This record gives sequence, structure tokens and C-alpha cells, in this order.
Amino acid sequence: MFADREDAGRRLADLLDEREETADLVLAIPRGGLPVGREVADRLRAPLDVVVASKVGAPDNPELAVGAVAGDGSAWWNEDLLSYLDVGDDYLDREREREAEAAREKVSLYRGGDPLPDVAEKRVVVVDDGVATGATARACLRQVVAGDAERVVLAVPVGPPHTLSELEAECDAVVAVESPEAFGAVGAFYRDFAQVSDEEAASYLRDGAGEH
Repeated sequence: MFADREDAGRRLADLLDEREETADLVLAIPRGGLPVGREVADRLRAPLDVVVASKVGAPDNPELAVGAVAGDGSAWWNEDLLSYLDVGDDYLDREREREAEAAREKVSLYRGGDPLPDVAEKRVVVVDDGVATGATARACLRQVVAGDAERVVLAVPVGPPHTLSELEAECDAVVAVESPEAFGAVGAFYRDFAQVSDEEAASYLRDGAGEH
């Protein structure tokens, strides 16, 4: 159980230190990943930036991710889940465009330009406040890998073992503080999991942890 996202970030940074992971760049997934990423970036003495993707929810259950659209417009789909839910192409096309626009808006808000900073030949740590289905993380990792990063590590405070295992195929390493078999939702592992506003999230991109 984490007190809040800052506490989770400190504990995640401890684990990264213990594993002797280093970084040239830390990329947080907005919005909840930014408070966590700030703590990690400060500990690893690396600049903090963002990598953006917007999840596509299932019909009648928007919290269940059936895919994600990345900041560069590419999409990843959970084909098994789509087949199980019998989701039609019309729904996917409509939601993809809607979430692609949401991703573009996030990119504009947090970066103002390209969907991804220059990651070529860099050691990159991608951070979020936790993973459930892993759809958003997967889309973000694929952007970073496609950018020719030297090493890509996904670092999260918590996630279910099967999701973390699947995400290992998308990067060089996955680091998680907790990986409980009994997993309901990321927020269940935080005492304070209040929603992070865009304004608050953007404040974590300023240099140093003391400015937000």
C-alpha cells in the first residue's frame, strides 16, 4: 500500500537504485505518472519528459481498455479481448479517432511539439502510477522503442503479474514494487489516489521536485 503517488515514486526509485538502473531520460505517462516520474527522475538525476497514449475503452465499460492510441497516432489493440467482446469495426474507428485527438491534445499541452522527445541511443525509463491491462503502457513503450532508444525500462509501483510479464516483451526490463496476484484496480493500492489535474501534472515537468 502506497500513501500517495510521491511515496510510490520514492519507493520505485529505491528499487531502481537497488537494481542499479540508470537513465538518460525519464518519460512519465500523463497524468498520474508524472508525480511518480518526478521522484524517479530526481533520484536518477535525469531529465523528466512525457510519452503520451490514450486508452480506448470497451463499449459500455470505458474503464476496460481494449486498446490505446499513441501520441504519434499509432494504435495497439487487444485482439483477444476485442474478439471476446465482439467489438465492431465502426466502434473502433470512431473511438480511435476520438482518442487520437485526445492524445494529440495531451501532446500539445505537455510538449507543445513532437509527440516524443529524442530518445535515440538513450537509456530511457518509462514511468506510470501502475498498470492494469497495460494497454496505455504498451502503446507508450512501442513509441520509445521505435525511437531507437538504447535501453527501455518500464517502471511502475504496482501491476498484476500477468500484465507485467506480457509487458516484458515490449521493452528491456520491467521493474515493479508490488505485483499482487489479487489485483482489482491500481487505485486500491494507494491510500490517496486523487485525480491529478492537467495543470498539476504539468507542474511536475519543471526542474526539481520542489516547484509543484
